[in-house]
Amino acid sequence: MIDAGLPVRAFFTTRDGGVSVPPYESLNLAVHVGDEPHAVATNRARVADHAGVPVSYLVAEHGIAVARLTAPGESPPAADALVTTVPGVGLAAIAADCVPVLLHDSASGAVAAVHAGREGLFAGVIDATVAALLDIRGGHRARGQMRASIGPAICGRCYEVPVAMRARVAARHASAFATTRTGTAALDLPRAIETRLGELGLSGIVRSHECTAESSRLFSHRRDGVTGRFAGIVVCE
Repeated sequence: MIDAGLPVRAFFTTRDGGVSVPPYESLNLAVHVGDEPHAVATNRARVADHAGVPVSYLVAEHGIAVARLTAPGESPPAADALVTTVPGVGLAAIAADCVPVLLHDSASGAVAAVHAGREGLFAGVIDATVAALLDIRGGHRARGQMRASIGPAICGRCYEVPVAMRARVAARHASAFATTRTGTAALDLPRAIETRLGELGLSGIVRSHECTAESSRLFSHRRDGVTGRFAGIVVCE
């Protein structure tokens, strides 16, 4: 597990410590990639044990929908961000190149887990999540008490995209503009997310610089094709 550096229990899993067999070895947490359901259930139970609470996993749609959960272990609707203010609720965002982002707002005690892929970032999922956390406060708008942790994701050196796609995303998020090691067009989503969080007023931002495509201890769909998913988990305390 990778500590997320937030003032609540929050961490990112790796691919180690589970029971899944290749190509999902071993701590695959996704139910939609073809892994044996009992293996995923066992893996998720181990993560819940580490979190100390039941964990609800978001079902990403690559949009900006934010769902608020009110009970431990609740099954969420499809959404790219989950938020809660209920102690004992654990939230999880799964990924295997996209960016898992965890947030904590000390003003309200709320936490959030976000799946931020290319399309979600472009559409505004980071903005929508911060707005949801501000709404929970009920009027107090200062954002300095929010902290965010950006998890491992594919880096700008590895995330090759068509030139037109880079131009489209960079027109909205200039810091996403990147170039691969071989000089082709690329996107740096973690950098763009860090920049956007700063623009939205957050100052306490922790960012992992571990690349999923480069690290053998992380799942990467782009590198491996059929593979598992890791997750970012945050617990409301």
